Amino acid sequence: MQLDQIDRQIINSLQEGFPVTEQPYAEVAERLSLSESELIARLERLLADRVLTRFGPMFQAEKLGGAFTLVAMSVRDDDFERVADIVNSFPEVAHNYEREHHFNMWFVVATDNPKRINDVLTEIELDSGYSCYNMPKQDEYFVKLKLVV
Repeated sequence: MQLDQIDRQIINSLQEGFPVTEQPYAEVAERLSLSESELIARLERLLADRVLTRFGPMFQAEKLGGAFTLVAMSVRDDDFERVADIVNSFPEVAHNYEREHHFNMWFVVATDNPKRINDVLTEIELDSGYSCYNMPKQDEYFVKLKLVV
């Protein structure tokens, strides 16, 4: 999909944050010289076309009583898409990406309670036939990443 200049402005702008106000979409739309309905329609299209895979808040799961972990899997190349579909079917999976490494599938699991982490990983292993390598956080660092499109 080709992104036009307005799509790029939306993506670049929203990486800086989303206002917590009564009408956040209207506020962002005004800042971008768009109507609120056009902004919402473009976001819906970007999500439907999978240009954006997620649009929503980022929570600190542990502060809310939950947990999260980084997970790696070693998946055969010819089976990667099938396993990715299984992993991505879990609402607890925040994002999933491919790496050029023996451990070629990496994803984050975030749950509303710590016990659910093991349940999700067991279910993924049973459904996929591959082992999950759970790597819970030992230390926390904040890295601000902004992708400019």
